[in-house]
Amino acid sequence: MAEFVKVANLSEFAAGTAQTVEVNGKTIALYNVGGTIYATDNTCLHQGGPLGEGMLEGDVVTCPWHMWQYNVRTGENLDDKSLKLATYPVHVEGNDVKVAV
Repeated sequence: MAEFVKVANLSEFAAGTAQTVEVNGKTIALYNVGGTIYATDNTCLHQGGPLGEGMLEGDVVTCPWHMWQYNVRTGENLDDKSLKLATYPVHVEGNDVKVAV
């Protein structure tokens, strides 16, 4: 079973934003969707763009390189549901944002 690791402070993570963190040597994108935090792989399935640097609108992140879009809750690509990012469990404990990889 994966262990939850603290990766961010909730107070420094504004709603409607994304950021990139390292968890156990893996780069993860975090998204704050109206106060709920989601985590996916940071790498776009198209050509490896950094999703944590993408634009977050609601629960959809757009890759900054070629505009591929994913639902951050499910990891699904909006144009092709067969393409799916890995998603990770997130737990918020007080001000600590923790992710299990």
